Amino acid sequence: MKRFFSLVLMVLLISVSTTVFANGSKEKAESGVIKIALVIPSTIDDMAWSEAMYNGILAVQKKMGKDKLKLDVSERLWNAVDAGSAIRQYASEGYNIVIAHGAQYQSLLNDIAPDFPKTTFAYGTGYAADQPNIFAYDPFAQQGAYLLGMIAGLKTKTNIIGIVGPVESGDAIKYNKGFELGVKAVNPKAKVRIAYTGSFGDLVAAGEIAKSQIAAGADILTGTAQQSVGAIRVAEGAGNVFWLSSDMDQSSLAPKTVLAAQAYNFSKVIEEMIDSRSKGVLGGKHIPLTLKNGMEEIVYNPQLASEITPDMKAKIDAAEKKINDGTLKISVE
Repeated sequence: MKRFFSLVLMVLLISVSTTVFANGSKEKAESGVIKIALVIPSTIDDMAWSEAMYNGILAVQKKMGKDKLKLDVSERLWNAVDAGSAIRQYASEGYNIVIAHGAQYQSLLNDIAPDFPKTTFAYGTGYAADQPNIFAYDPFAQQGAYLLGMIAGLKTKTNIIGIVGPVESGDAIKYNKGFELGVKAVNPKAKVRIAYTGSFGDLVAAGEIAKSQIAAGADILTGTAQQSVGAIRVAEGAGNVFWLSSDMDQSSLAPKTVLAAQAYNFSKVIEEMIDSRSKGVLGGKHIPLTLKNGMEEIVYNPQLASEITPDMKAKIDAAEKKINDGTLKISVE
């Protein structure tokens, strides 16, 4: 009997040792896995700001492999309390990078980040990265907007161009001012009409503003935020109106209407954060998205390629070159 119990005890000890070894091996294997959590105000298929970031992370995941990069997403977190709970939960679960994709999340991260010094947090649009574990990524929306404004100024036949804005602040202001400067640079006679819905996601209000702009004679429209989908649908229905996109290429929504887009390459932003972490830098950096560093780019709709003449393209390319070499500065002050 004693021998029997001794054998049982030995088996148990071996089992425990194996378990500890297995867990240790698992932890060692998972140490090379980067866990990213994404908190967004809308959805991963909003065809705008949130989807652009989601696609950027997926591109990095595809490049690295799903066994090397794990992604979890929390959607529709407009509410600061709910967003804060999700951010804190992800950090407590050991996620390496927690991205709160919106300027409205800045104060939340400032409160939460000190409690998790080994976790990298990031938000944008933002420029303040005062804490050592917070990255602030900052699209220079005025640059791409300037080039889109040039397209609008060169394409318009009515000399009336409409902007469907979300709220009169932040990134929308940079975009709108840059766009208007681009229009005026090539067509001083054109009038740019700007109206705001007061929301980022009100598709109905965006559509109503688009209708008003078109009724006033606008034949080129543009705008920012998730609400743009509503305005694009109206522009598409009008039949003789072009739309210029921001955040990402929206031509799949209306292939005969969306002429070009200012698109953000968030995959490069993610790669920069991952690279920085590998060097021991968990944050404290401002990451600009510019035309020069390739984190921002102009994308043309191939189905409407004939609408951009060689002369127009040459002018736009020349302006982009000047922006990149610093001889043309788009001031939004």
